[in-house]
Amino acid sequence: MYQTIVIGGGQAGLAAGYYLRKYGLSFVILEAGPEPVGSWPHYYDSLKLFSPAKYSSLPGFPFPGRGSRYPSRDEVISYLREYASRYHMPVKTNTRVEKVEKINGTFYVSTTDGEVLEAESVICATGSFHRPHIPDIPGIADFQGEVIHSSAYRNTAPYQGQRVIVVGSGNSAVQIGIELTEVSNTTLAVRTPVKLIPQVKFGRDLHFWLITTGLDKFPFPLFGRPVPEPTAVIDSAGFKRRLESGNPNQKPMFASMYEDGVIWSDGEREKVDSVIFATGFQPNLSFLSGLNALDGRGFPRHKIGVSNATTGLYFVGLSGQRSIASATLRGVGDDARYVVRRVIQT
Repeated sequence: MYQTIVIGGGQAGLAAGYYLRKYGLSFVILEAGPEPVGSWPHYYDSLKLFSPAKYSSLPGFPFPGRGSRYPSRDEVISYLREYASRYHMPVKTNTRVEKVEKINGTFYVSTTDGEVLEAESVICATGSFHRPHIPDIPGIADFQGEVIHSSAYRNTAPYQGQRVIVVGSGNSAVQIGIELTEVSNTTLAVRTPVKLIPQVKFGRDLHFWLITTGLDKFPFPLFGRPVPEPTAVIDSAGFKRRLESGNPNQKPMFASMYEDGVIWSDGEREKVDSVIFATGFQPNLSFLSGLNALDGRGFPRHKIGVSNATTGLYFVGLSGQRSIASATLRGVGDDARYVVRRVIQT
C-alpha cells in the first residue's frame, strides 16, 4: 500500500515526485514509456523551448548551461533523465495503467500487464499531450495524400518538393510551417490570422516580464476566473518577417477535402500532397472512466488539480490548471507543490 501512486513519469510526474519525497510520503511513479521523459522524444526534431533555460527548471534543479539560451528538445530529454536519477525517483517504466478503481476508500491501479497496486491517493500526471486532435473535416476520409497530426511530424525530409498545408495558427503550426518552406510549397490554413508577440521586449525575454509581473503563475482559478487561453505566437526566430513576406502564406481554413486535395472556402479546389494538423490535444484519461471523474468530453472534473468527483484523486500538468504556465517546465512545479500539500491535508 502506497500513500500515493503517480500516473505518468514526465515533467509533471517528476515534479510531483519531488514534493512527495520532500514531504516524506511513500509513492511510486508509473510510466508507460521506457524512460521518465514524458512526451518529449515524440516532438519534432527542431523543437526548442520558448522560454530561456533559466526560466525552464523543475523544482530543486536548475536547467544546466547558459541561462539565456533556448534549450532544444534533446536537451530537455537529457535534463529529465538527470532529474529522475538525481532524486532517485521510484519510477516503474514500461508500465501502462489500464484502470483505476476506488473501493472502500482505497485506490486500486491496474496495469496492462496484470499488476494491481494499492494507494490512499492517486495523482494523474499524464499531462495534456497524449491524444492528438484532428477535427472531423468533410471529405477527410477520401483524401489520398498524407494526413498527420503535428505530433507525428519530425523533420522536413519526407516533404521535399511537396505541396503542404499546415492547419493551425499556434506556435507549433507556425514553427513547422516556416521550417517546411525551406523544402516545399507550404500554406498555413487558419481560422484567424496568426497573432505574434515579440520574444524580447526592452532588452528582456518575454518570460522575464511575465514572471516579474506575476502573470506567468498567477492562480486565476483561485479568484473564480478561468485561465486565459494563449492566442499569440511567440516570435522567437523572425516569424513576423517570414509571415509578412508570405513565406509561408496564410489562407482561411479550407471547407472540405477531396481525393486529391482541399476545397477552400471560396470553392477553389487545390491538389495537395500532405496536410499536417497542428490542432492541439485532448486528455487521454480513459483509465479513470470508472470513477465518474471525467466530463462528457473526457476532460477531468477538477478545481485547481483536485478532483470534484473523487476524494483522493488529483491532477498535475493540465493546461490552464492553475496558471498560463501550468503545463510547462517552468510552471508545473508550483502546481505539483500545491497538489501534494492537498494530498497531505486530505
